Amino acid sequence: MDSFIVTKEYLHNLSQQWSSDTIRQRRQLHASPELSFRETKTAAFIQTCLTKWGISWKTMAGTGVVAHIHGEGSGKSCVAVRADIDALPIQQDSCQPYISQQPGVMHACGHDAHTASLLTTARMLQHCRSQFGGTIKLIFQPGEEVLPGGASLLINEGVLEDPKPDCILALHVQPQLQAGHIALRGGAHMASMDELRFIIRGKGGHAAQPHTLIDPVYTAAQLIIALQQVVSRKANPASPTVLSIGRIVADGAINIIPHEVTLEGTLRCFDEEWRSRAHEWIKQTATAIAAASGATCETIIRLGYPVLKNDIAVANRIKVLAGEFLGEKQVEEAPIWMAAEDFASYIQQVPGCFYLLGVRNESKGITAGLHTPQFDLDEEVLHFSPALMTWLALGMLK
Repeated sequence: MDSFIVTKEYLHNLSQQWSSDTIRQRRQLHASPELSFRETKTAAFIQTCLTKWGISWKTMAGTGVVAHIHGEGSGKSCVAVRADIDALPIQQDSCQPYISQQPGVMHACGHDAHTASLLTTARMLQHCRSQFGGTIKLIFQPGEEVLPGGASLLINEGVLEDPKPDCILALHVQPQLQAGHIALRGGAHMASMDELRFIIRGKGGHAAQPHTLIDPVYTAAQLIIALQQVVSRKANPASPTVLSIGRIVADGAINIIPHEVTLEGTLRCFDEEWRSRAHEWIKQTATAIAAASGATCETIIRLGYPVLKNDIAVANRIKVLAGEFLGEKQVEEAPIWMAAEDFASYIQQVPGCFYLLGVRNESKGITAGLHTPQFDLDEEVLHFSPALMTWLALGMLK
């Protein structure tokens, strides 16, 4: 791009200069986490920062914040950059001074770091807007952690219009990846996600008289085992599939068989066509297993996020740009990941790329996984993460 004259050295220096602010912002967000679609204070904090830097913004999808930075050079291209802002219902187990002040709520997925990083990216872009042409759209998205996902709500409200981005980018911290590295892959990267619920109804009563009952607990146990055949005997072994039951509710007692048992779980797939067929196999299996013992089963499948497929051309370009900025050895090929992300909804509409930012540092004891009470990250990555995102966004402007 002819108008792209910002150097990586300039961005590195600017990011380092503001890194203490980035870390302070991350810690403030970390100490005040808010659950999905309740991020009112988080949104207000984002708005205050953007206003202070002279960046106009608007709210969307309730607690979402969207801003545009228009380069003063020539060019009509648009690149969108997204960060998620919600926290998780987890009680933090940490002795850090910035520990969550909200009981039972924690930024255990790094969304505080995503938000702080994008805030400094916005500040950097605003600072050097005279040195590029085109538009950067900044999306601070609520509700990534729960269905239907904030991405779908923002898309329905027109976040990908006026102007429509030529591509969209996002990062996610990854504690399995060494700090200072990033990882990405072209094509399918993360799984689809659906929520499964089975309500098994029988005839309860005294546990000492099973011959007079229709035992939904026994039926539930049979169903849990039988559902694994959907993976082991129906799914193509070359296409990763996971079906897990994580919650069982059987409100009986040691001598009481309940009338009803509820199972809840998740289905993860890497192929949308197989995903649809799997839903039918799941329903058929549940109906048949229940009928075999005289019970009934109501199967509820709540559609979740689609398979996240990075645009191959965009991913290849990001690899080149990231290699220029960090060094080629710091850019790794990401493995497929059975986690799910509603960023996939954006990529269904415009080409995009989702990359992983390593935050692991064993020497500092920072090794805990995402969605755990001990999760933390090496804040040294916040010294360069905003500069990298700025470099990638500007590099993708046509």
